[in-house]
Amino acid sequence: MRILEVLTEQVRTGFFADDQAAIRAGAQHDGFSYLGQPVTPGFRAVRQPGEAVSVMLLCVDGSLAYGDCAAVQYSGAGGRDPVFSAAQAQDDIARYVAPLLVGRELTSFRDVAGEVDSIRTGDGTQLHTAIRYGVTQAILDAVAQSRRLTMAEVVRDEYETGVELVPVPMFAQTGDDRYLAAEKMILKQTQVLPHGLINHVDTKLGKNGELLEEYLRWLIARISELSVDPGYQPRLHFDTYGTIGIAFDGDIARVASYLARLAELASPLQLVIEHPIDAGSRDAQIATYVRLRAELARLGAPVQIVVDEWCNTLEDIRLFVEAGAADMIHVKTPDLGGINNTIEALLLVRQHGLAAYCGGTCNETDRSAQVSAHVAMACGAAQVLAKPGMGVDEGLMIVGNEMVRTAAIARARLSVAGGFP
Repeated sequence: MRILEVLTEQVRTGFFADDQAAIRAGAQHDGFSYLGQPVTPGFRAVRQPGEAVSVMLLCVDGSLAYGDCAAVQYSGAGGRDPVFSAAQAQDDIARYVAPLLVGRELTSFRDVAGEVDSIRTGDGTQLHTAIRYGVTQAILDAVAQSRRLTMAEVVRDEYETGVELVPVPMFAQTGDDRYLAAEKMILKQTQVLPHGLINHVDTKLGKNGELLEEYLRWLIARISELSVDPGYQPRLHFDTYGTIGIAFDGDIARVASYLARLAELASPLQLVIEHPIDAGSRDAQIATYVRLRAELARLGAPVQIVVDEWCNTLEDIRLFVEAGAADMIHVKTPDLGGINNTIEALLLVRQHGLAAYCGGTCNETDRSAQVSAHVAMACGAAQVLAKPGMGVDEGLMIVGNEMVRTAAIARARLSVAGGFP
């Protein structure tokens, strides 16, 4: 499979890019938008449409492979790359990526993806994480087509993951519509819910955590009332964006006591809390979570802590894992750059006995969601994000259907002597 041309086009993402710093500082909703000025460099507004670039590899045999460059909703926060510019990305791909790929014979995803991820620009910096993310998706697709395999099979084989290619549990996001969206999830028997978007103390968490407690009680009641399967026991996963730490003045003992109280309310369902405290830097985040997990263990509180912010690269993830600073690692796919880094991260987390969450953001595209589904399956992830968007149905459909189809193809291939013709 030799690449003839690298094409790029600006495309839509499934959501928006939001200035997290401005929102945490009190930016107020104005309908679907926000009032006030952005705080994080690069933002034109507190909420602005997400941007993406589709990278298409036209090959000499006429085949076309593609992937999408996209960045997370909260770009520029927690040590991440700046907000993504599609126009700048097209220029950078033409200048730095196309010369490496045009005329290239693709035989190995892992080798070529590593080269793309290592490209340096004129000032010596790496390409934006979103660019590396999309280009390596396209390379994975091209290699899969050349071998007449699914992308999941390529990852499984090249990285020798040894896992069975089956759908993994999906985690859906409510966005701000946390009541109706959660009911959709319950009706569709979503395995992990609701995310909740608890990103503001006064309006979503409560100054003493009372609003989240109220929402948790409501959620548990609705699971009981709406579920058609009496055995349905979803995992309850809330992303709190550091607001619990803000509400309790960073006091780890008070945070742990509050989380223990939530766990009692959630029982017998598993409670998972993502980013309860933002410590301001990677090293401080590791130290804080080590102390928090120790305090939760002392209390006997069955709460799983998920790391997100300040854990953006493969090296960051390695440090959190080795320190035992989380129960689950959110491998936030666009933040790691090349999808090869996501693969390495998921496998590293699993090897250390932690739960590997193949995540990402609502601000991705249908294509990056499909590729993430293949990677999650091939790496035996504990869960995968239903993305893009905040509408629930669309993300569950895109990721869920892709996993079901891929699993069916893998099963059929195993059942046919000598493989498919």
